[in-house]
This record gives sequence, structure tokens and C-alpha cells, in this order.
Amino acid sequence: MFEHKTKAIKGYSSKYSIDRLLYFEEFGHPQDAIESEKRIKGWLKRKKLDLVRTMNPKFKDLSEGWFDVG
Repeated sequence: MFEHKTKAIKGYSSKYSIDRLLYFEEFGHPQDAIESEKRIKGWLKRKKLDLVRTMNPKFKDLSEGWFDVG
């Protein structure tokens, strides 16, 4: 998240100011996380937004206050 918020690495997230955490899941094994990410990436935008709303209906930045990035 720090790298996203500070745009430390050039790429998609810095180009489009992707710097808020709206949703997350925890997994016991990295492979499970990779499989979930691939599955969600294949969804339509509306379904992804509905998933975010299950955890974060107000679309608040869940990483707010983690870093002092000015």
C-alpha cells in the first residue's frame, strides 16, 4: 500500500492514482490468494463492486492512517 500511495513504482497504479484499499481477503496459502485474484479478475466490474460492498459499503479507504504520506 505504501508503494501505491507514494507512487514509488511506475506502472498502472501510479499512472491512474490507484492508492486506496477498498477490499481484502486473507489466505493461509499464497496459491489460494493467486487463484482467488485470477477468478475475481475475470468478473465483470459490477460483480467486483458488489464484492467490495459486502465488506465496505461506503468505499472507505481501509488503509487510511497506515502511513504518513502527506
